[in-house]
Amino acid sequence: MTVGALPPRPAVPSGRTGEFLQSTGLKMFVVLTLALLPLGLIALVASLQAIRSADLEKEALLRVAVTQSARKLSADLQSDRTALMLSANAFSQNKADPGMCTRLSLFLRAHNDRDARFYIYDRAGRRLCGTSAPEPRGIPAERRFERKALILLPEERYLLSRVRSANDQVVALNYYSRSHLESVADPMTAVPNRQLAIRQGEGEFLISRPMREAKGSRTSLSARLDQPDVILTMTMHDPPATLARMLSLFLPLVMWFAAAAIGWFVVNRLLIRPLVLLRRVVAAYQPGQVLEPMERVRTPALEINALAETFRSISEDVATHEAEMAEGLDAQRKLTREVHHRVKNNLQIIASLISLHARSAHDAEAVEAYSSIQRRVDALSVVHRNHFAELEENRGVGVRALVSELSASLRGTAPQQARRFAIQIESDNLHIHQDVAVPVAFLITELVELTMELAPQGSVRITVQQDEDRADRALFSIQSAAFKSSPEMTQLLEGRYGRVLTGLSRQLRAPLEHDGDEGRYSIMIAVIA
Repeated sequence: MTVGALPPRPAVPSGRTGEFLQSTGLKMFVVLTLALLPLGLIALVASLQAIRSADLEKEALLRVAVTQSARKLSADLQSDRTALMLSANAFSQNKADPGMCTRLSLFLRAHNDRDARFYIYDRAGRRLCGTSAPEPRGIPAERRFERKALILLPEERYLLSRVRSANDQVVALNYYSRSHLESVADPMTAVPNRQLAIRQGEGEFLISRPMREAKGSRTSLSARLDQPDVILTMTMHDPPATLARMLSLFLPLVMWFAAAAIGWFVVNRLLIRPLVLLRRVVAAYQPGQVLEPMERVRTPALEINALAETFRSISEDVATHEAEMAEGLDAQRKLTREVHHRVKNNLQIIASLISLHARSAHDAEAVEAYSSIQRRVDALSVVHRNHFAELEENRGVGVRALVSELSASLRGTAPQQARRFAIQIESDNLHIHQDVAVPVAFLITELVELTMELAPQGSVRITVQQDEDRADRALFSIQSAAFKSSPEMTQLLEGRYGRVLTGLSRQLRAPLEHDGDEGRYSIMIAVIA
């Protein structure tokens, strides 16, 4: 071996085929498939057998239960029909003694002590015997002697049992309520979450409802009563939790545990531990550093090695770009600061030149014109100076500082007769963009100068309050007694100030409202939320 030469690297399969054969996903897929295949087959067979056994058991249980319920209900109906038949025959042959009706009532109440209702009529429609409770709205009087023994009344939720005497002159009617039918038809075989219903032709009503509202499958079986057209139906919701079904549920848990254990072992060795180490290296990254994750991460996973190498390459690029951006940002900051400083100095020079020319002027109107121009230049200078002060933090122009400094400048350059002019300020701590600050500053200058001309010894009150409904809007208002409607104010607005105020309101994209009674100008301005 030549001195200083690097040891040869192990041969790595080239191309997409080699990368696919070495990928961690393929390794995990092969291991998990081979490990879970026997468990999957066992779970599949057990689940099918459990479902089949549970369905057969449920159907057998339901068949026994509905048969028992139908027999019990038929026996109860037949017992009552026998008693009613004997009483009807006795009444039809005029052999009924005074206590027969009482005995019949006691017999029926022994079966249904809560809601027993029976009535015996003759052909003339006279009630020969019956309970004191009013008869339910069952069948009309002209249909009492029809031949059908059982009649379902779904609207009234009763089952009517009818018995006629041997000579067809007397009829006995017995009404069975839903609660009585439910107690009689309750099967001896325990059926969880069952539902009973009686159906006759198109009519049907529920005897009992399930214990809970089931959303799964249900199984129904029917049995006929002693009258073939009356059918008792029992429905079972949700299959019972049998041992086979529990086994079918338990086997997937075993599969999950085995998959989780094997998967954790494989993934922990190949992926998790290397990724945790890689995450720690990346989390400790500081801007400007060059990551070297391969010094700590050791893994056979080709993808993680490639990811670590990518992080190292990216960190190199980021470090280089950050250094370049830092240099460029510093140069830009210096250039911006120099530009703002020169603009501020130029505005001050212009203001000084205007002041010198004003001193050399002898005409009062010329002096006032110079002063008016100087006030506007000072307003622009104030905006620029406040914007430059907030430039480092990029918060915009502070409204309170802008209005305060501008008010002091306006009072300092006020005409001789307005030296005692007062300006009151009430402002929230708000910030605005420079394109809003410039027209606001000019608007204050125009309105304060208008006030000085109308009332040199007066005062104004400047208020800036944030809107309660919108965080990005504020109400700017300036109030003075000089703003109340008057011929002098109308003349000044038409001659000079009106067009300027209109133009400034257009720049602010909001209407400038004037209240002549209160003496107030107000406008909504945009603020930085």
